[in-house]
Amino acid sequence: MVQTPIPSHILYPDSDGKPMAENTLQYRWIVRLVTNLKQLLKDQVAFVAGDLLWYPVRVERPPAPCQAPDAMVALGRPDGDRGSYKQWEEDNIAPQVVFEILSPSNTMSEMSAKQQFYERYGVLEMFFYDPESHDFWGFHRATAQDSLMLITPLHLPWVSPLLNIRFEMFADGLAVYHPDGKLFKEPGELFEERDKAQQERDRAAQERDEAAQERDRAFAKLRELGIDPETL
Repeated sequence: MVQTPIPSHILYPDSDGKPMAENTLQYRWIVRLVTNLKQLLKDQVAFVAGDLLWYPVRVERPPAPCQAPDAMVALGRPDGDRGSYKQWEEDNIAPQVVFEILSPSNTMSEMSAKQQFYERYGVLEMFFYDPESHDFWGFHRATAQDSLMLITPLHLPWVSPLLNIRFEMFADGLAVYHPDGKLFKEPGELFEERDKAQQERDRAAQERDEAAQERDRAFAKLRELGIDPETL
């Protein structure tokens, strides 16, 4: 008997039915990470997403193995909208970096299972942070065949070999910095900086236009006097 193929949306649903975050603190961290990572990698071929299901392998019957990292980076994959990250449709490139921001309901056994999943399917750098307790740990490796090396607050400050971002721990919690030393900011602060930079560019363009208009008026006056400004 020939079995009817299972539709893709049944094998690989775009939602796991779980909320993106359980509280505002966790949500702010997720949005901050995704926004700053997008800003960091905007001039590179890189895909950044938050709370997106990642399916590493194709299956014939559900359930398909998957995880939805709070933030993930897939270097070498173009930006763009996706319902999920199906690795076989992405040149078989696994996300190299993932972040998990813990909520009160998360357990260590759950995080351990996520770590094992990420290790099995090729993640090179993974970071776990509880913004309430300030617990932080991570793992990194150079290739998917290498063993994971533990990162703890004792190793901080620590710089990601892949992203060149810096992690530091202070009394009020974790801080993450861009390669230029600037702190990861709230999305609103980034938008304000972008708007300010655009205003400065607009003002400089206006000044150039005014200078060009003044030059044209001066040249016109010289020509009225029978003087060719090109010979001056």
